[in-house]
Amino acid sequence: MADNKSDGAPPSTPDYELDEMLELDDPAQYRALFEDTRKEIVSLLLERAATTSELAEVLGKPKGTVGHHLKVLADAGLVRVVRTERVRALEAKYYGRTARVFLYQREHEAVGEEERVLAQAAAEISHAPGGELTANMRYARISPERAREWAHRLNDLVMEFASQPAEGDVTYALVFGVYATERPLLRHREDA
Repeated sequence: MADNKSDGAPPSTPDYELDEMLELDDPAQYRALFEDTRKEIVSLLLERAATTSELAEVLGKPKGTVGHHLKVLADAGLVRVVRTERVRALEAKYYGRTARVFLYQREHEAVGEEERVLAQAAAEISHAPGGELTANMRYARISPERAREWAHRLNDLVMEFASQPAEGDVTYALVFGVYATERPLLRHREDA
C-alpha cells in the first residue's frame, strides 16, 4: 500500500528534490507516519517545503508541538531540511518529505489506516460547505486479483487528481475504497 501513488499522469513537483518512493521497513517509521498530525504534515509538504511556523499556522497548533512532530518524522527518515534561509538574525529551516510516496504494509500502526481515511472523509463531508459533492457506491462480484487491479487504477486516478496545479481558494478531496463485503449474493435462477 502507499500513502499516495504516482503512476500515470506526471505528479506535481514540490519546490525541492525528493525521491520517488520510500518503502517503510522500520516500526519507528510506522509510528512516526501513522499519527494524525504527522500525516497532515507530510501531506502538506507535498505542496512545497515549509517552516515549522508555516506548518503551525496552517495546522492551528503551537510551534513547539509541530517542531516535536517534525523531529519525530526527521528521526524516522520521512522528512528532512531541504533548505535554509536567513530571516533577520535567524535561520529558517524549510522541511520537505524524503519521498513523494511512502510504501507500507498493513502492519504496525498502519493497521486500520484505510478505515481511518474513510471515517475522516465521512466526517469532512458532513461538515463540508456548499459546492461540488458527489458520491456513489456500487458492488461487483469479482476476483481478488481484479479488486487489486481496480484499487491500483483508482490510486492512479487519485494521484492524477492530487497533481493538479494549485488554483482557487478551495481544497477538494477525492477518496475511494475497494473492500470485501458481507453482502449476500443474489443467485442466478439456475443456481437456486
